[in-house]
Amino acid sequence: MLTLDVRTLRDRIGQEIAVGEWFEISQARINQFADATGDHQWIHVDEARAAVESPFRATIAHGFLTLSLMSTFIRDALRFTGLRLAINYGLNRVRFVSPVPSGARVRARITAGAFEEVNKGYQVVWHVTVEREGATKPCCVAEWIVRYYPE
Repeated sequence: MLTLDVRTLRDRIGQEIAVGEWFEISQARINQFADATGDHQWIHVDEARAAVESPFRATIAHGFLTLSLMSTFIRDALRFTGLRLAINYGLNRVRFVSPVPSGARVRARITAGAFEEVNKGYQVVWHVTVEREGATKPCCVAEWIVRYYPE
């Protein structure tokens, strides 16, 4: 895990800051996400049907499940010092490039894309690429905006 002082992020723009550890997307996690969101589409939760009817021959994670893990990916890869509070400010661009089959392992590549001072804090646009182990294309790419408020 990399430790960074939040006030030095402006010096890291354009740099890949971290590559996270592999993280398994289990069927249990997919089912929990389906329960939490009410999205029980068969391609996510019906393993028998997906094995026969899905072009992927397995259930796949919800794109929004993959997206929701970005906070986990950053938290597990980076530790910030000098930080009082971090707030998810939104997203500029998100694409779900390829599916994440149940049981696949994913990780994030995290690059600092932009830095700006705002309201006694810092706004960072992270370029996050979520890749699946063994795949040639990423499964998700996003520009994620986070506001950091130093101590």
